[in-house]
Amino acid sequence: MQDQTPFRPQIASLLHLRHSGGVLARILAGLCLAVGLQAGAQAATAACEVDRPVRFGGMNWESNLLLVEIERSILENGYGCKTQVEPGETVAMIAALERGDVDINSEIWPNQTQHAWGKALESGKVIGVGHIFTSEEGWYIPRYTAKRYPDIRDARDLLKHADAFVDPEDPSRSIVYGCPVGWTCETVNQNLLRALDMDSQFSVLSPGNGAALKAAIQSNYRRQRDIAFYYWSPTPLEGSLDLVRLELPTFDEQAYVCLTRQGCADPQPSDFQPNNVMTGLNKAFAEQAPAVAEFFSRVNIPREVISAMLARMESDSLEYAEAARLFLREHGQYWQPWVPADVAQRVQAAL
Repeated sequence: MQDQTPFRPQIASLLHLRHSGGVLARILAGLCLAVGLQAGAQAATAACEVDRPVRFGGMNWESNLLLVEIERSILENGYGCKTQVEPGETVAMIAALERGDVDINSEIWPNQTQHAWGKALESGKVIGVGHIFTSEEGWYIPRYTAKRYPDIRDARDLLKHADAFVDPEDPSRSIVYGCPVGWTCETVNQNLLRALDMDSQFSVLSPGNGAALKAAIQSNYRRQRDIAFYYWSPTPLEGSLDLVRLELPTFDEQAYVCLTRQGCADPQPSDFQPNNVMTGLNKAFAEQAPAVAEFFSRVNIPREVISAMLARMESDSLEYAEAARLFLREHGQYWQPWVPADVAQRVQAAL
């Protein structure tokens, strides 16, 4: 019968060495140590708390898509979970979270989804955890415009130089580029223009989608044309363009509620409401996977860091998964406190 002992030939040859028995003992000890380390590494492999893929809502804006890839990498490499992404729009993904069709919506903006998110919370089937970042919305001009017209500091100051913001397709009107059609902030911008008594000279131009708004801003910026526009952060624009946020009156909750309604009878000026962005979890999933739920409750990234990563994605033509790996490699000071030390070690080893 053929000998099946893998190390027998090596041991036999070692017995013929002229060196002392201590050398042989050290070699054999080293072999045992290597086997032990391998066994220890296998034992340290994490087992996911659920025996199926963890399902993310793939809501289609940039910061959410990047955050999903960062979190997927941590779950897969640190917690031993399989993951998958279900693409969809915000309201549809909140409904899917409530039904249990997805487990995680990484970025919930409560003030932008008040009705859908409030309804989901009332069902008792979802929970909101953590504080990822505080988003910012507002009206902006490029820095070069602010230098040309240093007396433009707040939104109403645009009236002083209305001719600089004429619609190139309709010279009879001046424009502020607003939210894409159908977004809640489209209504806010239209009402805010009325509240600021600017609607006699300005109108809000609402692009068809987010990509069209971004393209319009970038096109004007490249040509150093004056432009006033609504935008939000974190975004690649915040990370790549030099912008100035125009001052608006102090946030007033009652006034803002009216600004969000179509047909607001008497709109009063108010700044945009800050969004304390959080993570939405299906409650049953959170109960099945408490360690994973604890991880999501700790996720927090400075807004400017996300914007810088998104800008780098654009400048270097990176995919979201590539940008996520870069973030994990270069910004351990942010993500390592989200997880226990052993989880962080496994994630780091996989990079």
